[in-house]
Formats: sequence, C-alpha cells, structure tokens
Amino acid sequence: MGSPLNKVFLPLGEDPVIAHSLKVFEKSPLIESYVVVAKRSELSFCRTLLHSYSLNKLAGLAAGGETRQESVAAGLKALPPQCTIVAVHDGARPLLAQSVLEGAVRLAIDAGAAVVAVPVKDTVKIVENEKIRETPQRSALWIAQTPQVFRRPLLEDALRAAGESNYAGTDDASLVERLGQEVSIYPGAYENIKVTTPEDFVIARALVGMETNERLIGRTGLGYDVHPFCEGRPLYLGGVAVPEGPGLSGHSDGDVLLHALMDACLGAAGLPDIGHCFPPSDPRWEGASSLALLAIVKGMLSKEGYRAVQVDLTAAAEKPRLAPYQEEMRGRIAAVLGISPAAVGLKATTSEGLGFVGRGEGIACWAVATVQEKKK
Repeated sequence: MGSPLNKVFLPLGEDPVIAHSLKVFEKSPLIESYVVVAKRSELSFCRTLLHSYSLNKLAGLAAGGETRQESVAAGLKALPPQCTIVAVHDGARPLLAQSVLEGAVRLAIDAGAAVVAVPVKDTVKIVENEKIRETPQRSALWIAQTPQVFRRPLLEDALRAAGESNYAGTDDASLVERLGQEVSIYPGAYENIKVTTPEDFVIARALVGMETNERLIGRTGLGYDVHPFCEGRPLYLGGVAVPEGPGLSGHSDGDVLLHALMDACLGAAGLPDIGHCFPPSDPRWEGASSLALLAIVKGMLSKEGYRAVQVDLTAAAEKPRLAPYQEEMRGRIAAVLGISPAAVGLKATTSEGLGFVGRGEGIACWAVATVQEKKK
C-alpha cells in the first residue's frame, strides 16, 4: 500500500477497514464469537481501536506469527473450546456480505470444509519463460476468497500436518486438501475484494457509497497539550516510538503531539475534548495507543459529517531531537486521517531555556486542524 500504517487500520468511510468485517460478525446469528489476530507490534493499537466499538462477540486478540499458518493456529488456540466450526477471514476484505458468510458456514457444517469463491471472468494463460504453455478451460477456474470455513478438528489436523512437513500452502483450504478432504465451493461476490493496492481503495470507496460530489465547508480548531517526563515509560511522539526516552506521563501512552492534534480536530467539529471522550477514569484507555485514539477521533468526525483535510503541529522540547523522526510521524498521522503527508505540518522548537520546557521537565505541543463539513 505504500502506507506506514497496516492497511486494515486505514479509514474506509466512517470506520477502518477491519471494522467493516467485525460488524458483519456481530450481526450474524451464526457467529457466536471471534478472535482478531494481529501483529504483535500492533496489538496495542488494535486493542485501543476496537475498544471504541461495541463488540460483544469479540473473544480476544491474539498475536500472529511469521506466516499465515502460524497466525491461523494462534487464532484457533484463542477461540473458546466449544467452538466447533471455524471461519477464517482476511481483515483486508471489508465488503463481506452477511449472506455469503452464513451460506459458507452452513455449507461447512454439512460438508466439513467450504471456501467462498467466484468464477474467473477472463481467460487465463499458464506461462513459462514468457511463452504461453497452456490455456485451461475457464469454466473450471474459480478465484478463492474468504471466509474459508472448516470443522475445527479438520483445520487443526491440516495445520499440524503442514507444520510437520514444512508445507507452505497459499491458503487454508490448500492445507485441508492435502489431507484428502474435499473442499466445497460456496459462490461468493465479486464485491468481496481484498484491499491490497491504492487502486483497491478507490474501488472499495465506490462500493461503500462514499460521496464524491459534496460541497465542502472548512472549519478550524486549535489544540494544546503538555506532559511532564516520566521515568520508566517508553516515549511516544506522533505515533512513533522514540528510543531517546524517558517517556511522558499520562493515562494513555502520553503522546503529547497526538493529544493536541485530537483536541484540534474535535474542536474544529464542535465536539468535546479528549478528556471527555477518553476519560482517565475509564480503564479501557489506560496505556492506550494515542495513534489508535486518533483513528477513533477520525471516526467520530466522520459520523458528524466532517473529515480532516490539513493539520499543523508545533512541538516545544529541549529533548529529544525530533528531526530524525518527523517524516515517520507525518506519515503515520496522514495514514490515520486519510490525508496526504503533504497536508501534515510538523515543526519542532525549543524554549531557549525558559520555563518548564527549557528546564527539560516535559514537552508542550500546539496543533491546528482544518476539517471540512460535507454538505450534500
């Protein structure tokens, strides 16, 4: 994707990509519980982001592995023991229809294994050395999607066998096929695309009905925040882990830049400040990733009919030097807000030895955000 943020956390309409699938699971009477498997380094971000949703069926988060097989196995272990039918779904497929999910589950209950797939539309060529070797019959070719649904013991056996033989299949069904188990096809939908490239986002936005011809009215908000240094905590600034600690105090991860930015965005939309939205009395936000909180704020703005179009931040600090991290900070902020890095201003200054900043006691930040109200 060319984004510093995992594509499943990028905004698609009012919600990040992954939330679209979770809402389908929540609505389906056939789904009793589910587990989200994420990169270990993204678990905090993912947990904070999902705290903003009412996900009553979410059984937990699991740290994924180096391969798809390891990640699926981790998810299986985290599922409740009473779960006998397992559906594996890519978080990057946000346009799953509830009818397709439930049809595949019902088929797997009867057949043992089912894969959502669609027929190939184009003629396929098998090529070697840039020469066509074969043209297979198109009627026999299908494109596999997800979910892929299996009886739990069958999937567990398939994963174990693949691990013992170091077999790296391309999907979960290929592991089951190796056991001699027939896998049934459930007709899916061409709209159930996997978001892989920037072009896929253009298609996904069109499919979810995002407006492209709205009249936009600009509004501006100002944010300010200050945090003292706190020994023994990691330092997060602009969504980036800065190794030159110490960290900053705060109920969340103490990211003073993002706190000021969130207040600026909320103020521009006429919404309450972050202390009201994420109160320190709420244990959900203890140690929370501020980058994920910014993603939640982005969703709050969207629900009110606003979107951020340009932000500008100034940080005052004697330490650490922010210059080595500024581009990464700009990229992460831009990715969460769904804007270009060119629309993110970020400057760093000192206070020439004056005040608490000058004494090296903490960091202050000012932020300005311009949001646009979408009027149809």
